[in-house]
Amino acid sequence: MIHVTVFPVTATGLLVCPAVTSFDSAPSLSMSRALLALAVVLLMLATTGWTAIHREPTDGASRDAALAAWERGGVAGRKLPDPEAPPRVIASFFATLVPAGRARLAERYPLVVGNLNGAPVALRYRANHIALEQARTMEKRRMRDRRLSPDGRHQASRRMHRFESLLEPGRQILAFDPGGDGRVAEVFGDLGRARRVSVIVPGVDTNVLTFERSRRKYTAPVGMAESLYAAERSASPGALPQGRIAVIAWADYTSPDGVGMDAAVGKLAEDGAVRLGALVGGLPGTAPVSLFCHSYGSVLCGVAARRLPPRVTDIAVAGSPGMRADSARGLRSTARVWAMRDADDWIQDVPYLEVGVFGHGADPVSSAFGARVLSSKGAIGHTGYFEPGTESLRNFAAIGVGAYDEVSCASGGTACRSGFSGPAELPRA
Repeated sequence: MIHVTVFPVTATGLLVCPAVTSFDSAPSLSMSRALLALAVVLLMLATTGWTAIHREPTDGASRDAALAAWERGGVAGRKLPDPEAPPRVIASFFATLVPAGRARLAERYPLVVGNLNGAPVALRYRANHIALEQARTMEKRRMRDRRLSPDGRHQASRRMHRFESLLEPGRQILAFDPGGDGRVAEVFGDLGRARRVSVIVPGVDTNVLTFERSRRKYTAPVGMAESLYAAERSASPGALPQGRIAVIAWADYTSPDGVGMDAAVGKLAEDGAVRLGALVGGLPGTAPVSLFCHSYGSVLCGVAARRLPPRVTDIAVAGSPGMRADSARGLRSTARVWAMRDADDWIQDVPYLEVGVFGHGADPVSSAFGARVLSSKGAIGHTGYFEPGTESLRNFAAIGVGAYDEVSCASGGTACRSGFSGPAELPRA
């Protein structure tokens, strides 16, 4: 006889699953996992609604129109390259153009050029500035459109103000797409000259409106990146000048809406992993890259790990529901894998399993997983890992600049620093 356990639901809508379930008849492990997963699915369907898995398609009309125009276009009598071409192909194409030709392409096709991995970084910034100006103008019109509902006009106002914020002087927008909920990525520092690059991969409910926040600043990608950038500048070893660091707030993927069915499966992580691989493949230079992946973002990083280039030297996850692997070795990556979880992070109560399409695999902070487990002292809850003054942030910064001998381990010992004798050797300028 199987004892059925009632699974409570937290205030966040997430299922809380006991770590151990007893079975009188001792069925197979696979059967118990299947029953557990079924309970998870049924309760998620009941508490989050069936619509959570039937995500509305992204309205990419503007992006589609821009791509269609790009396909028909040309420059100096030459056909324009496939936007999905490898970054090296895109880079080679732009290298053959004079500055005026590049500028014309950015002005004519800003939504394409601004998102081309391999295009010159400064040109992408310029193209995205143009695209943001156009998007802002459109939202201003929608704010006055009486055919829209009051809520629709309010949403247009919110988006318009977000675009105005992204247009502020000095901001470096590496990617921008206003379609659907919107996608965006921003650079802090000089990406072209950086000798260490950090990429922040956020979790659920990440879109153009949640890209930055005034309240709870460090729970949003921009706040996370600003905090990490400042911490890395303070943590830089003597061999790494402060001006040679870059941090990317990367919200250029479609994340799950809340903790629902989309968050319980890996489809959006798989789609995002392709985009993350393209980003890294298109970064200028040869500087080592560290990924800092929070919550569902760690699922994405786990899926992407096997396809990332060797310049990705570190993958650090915080508050992870799993990386869709049974172990760090199972990620099939040459990168070092780091993990941390705050003691009061509710993510520890999710069922760490993978049955079919449901669940994300083993717990990255468990000893069996084999990651280097870091201290997160000072962090509070699921979204506190990037708060200034926390040990979690200091550890991220040490990894980001290659000062591995400065990280602090969760156990208080030195196990997570094994194999390091000092700061990593830096690439030549």
